[in-house]
Amino acid sequence: MNSTNYDACPECDLLLKPAQLKIGEKAHCPRCGLLLSRPRKQSIERTFALSITGFILFFPSVLLPMMGITVLGDANTGTLLSGVIALFNENMWPVAIVVFLASIMFPLVHISLSLLISGHLYFKRSNRYLVTWMRWMYHLDEWIMLEVYMLGIIVACVKLMAIAPLKFGWGLYAFIALIIITTLLTSNLDNRLFWQRIEQLRKENNNAS
Repeated sequence: MNSTNYDACPECDLLLKPAQLKIGEKAHCPRCGLLLSRPRKQSIERTFALSITGFILFFPSVLLPMMGITVLGDANTGTLLSGVIALFNENMWPVAIVVFLASIMFPLVHISLSLLISGHLYFKRSNRYLVTWMRWMYHLDEWIMLEVYMLGIIVACVKLMAIAPLKFGWGLYAFIALIIITTLLTSNLDNRLFWQRIEQLRKENNNAS
């Protein structure tokens, strides 16, 4: 058996024949179900651009007020980060940790890894941690819950609007834009192309050394 005609699944190491896919088609590992390939036009360039946009949007979505409410003359505004702090202050630290990880830490790490990987591939710069970064990025896909947190915000808005008028802040608009960007980021990433380019860079680096 000529091993050069097979690719190993990044998740379970199952050897598979490379599928010849067209734009829009998908290939999954038959053993672990990992998405192996989803060809996209200019995937590296799009992923790099979306990663930069997501990284820029992340900080206003976390730090700027998402909404404000005035009750009996007392005005209050809330940010994503202040919500986590409020949960800690109410001794709901297990919930606070989950919200912090799923809505702040994991999305930031995921976008940062995507930016690092696509940036190295775009500028054709090898790095010994590229494989590790790719594996971590796949695992984090399952833990990012921005959409779930957005659903919680919508439910909170509906309930609060019955008490007093709400004022939406730039943090909420940035958060909505961040959800759109992270969705586009996931859908535009061509796994197979990324692994091929990483392997190509590794071989070029070994030949040069």
